Amino acid sequence: MIVKNHDPTWLQMFEAEKLAISLALGDNVRAIHHIGSTAIPNIVAKPIIDILAVASELDLIDSRSAQMQPLDYEAMGEFGISGRRYFRKQNAAGIRTHHVHVYAVGNSEVQRHLDFRDYLIAHPAIAAEYSQLKLRLVEESRRIGTNYQEGKSEFIQRIQQLAALWRQA
Repeated sequence: MIVKNHDPTWLQMFEAEKLAISLALGDNVRAIHHIGSTAIPNIVAKPIIDILAVASELDLIDSRSAQMQPLDYEAMGEFGISGRRYFRKQNAAGIRTHHVHVYAVGNSEVQRHLDFRDYLIAHPAIAAEYSQLKLRLVEESRRIGTNYQEGKSEFIQRIQQLAALWRQA
């Protein structure tokens, strides 16, 4: 598990992919957002660009999945999350570089992801707390084998609740 300090080129990487994904998936895509830790300034992140696409119809995404192959994306279907279409991309060395999560307009997961990102951007002290937690979990996973993802779960759930309330205020 590797986390790195925020890299300003992550935004450029997102922008390049955004255009390519938009062309590949077509007019059905209504919006494409940079999400996840690489979208939040000044925190550590796994160097994988998370992308959220919002589509009018998931069936049309399924019919255009092959258009993502020339961009080196592997179509994974729902991949464990109902109502999502998931694509992943690796570089030539086999290292994951991008995730694309596609949801239909109105799916609550879209707002949840955007709220989480926007809340941490608007609350840098909480974002710093998240960053410190991630660094501690990476060290613990190396030293004693704790699960990095599980270790973040409680914090993420708490922030998601705060973010939803914050948006409503």
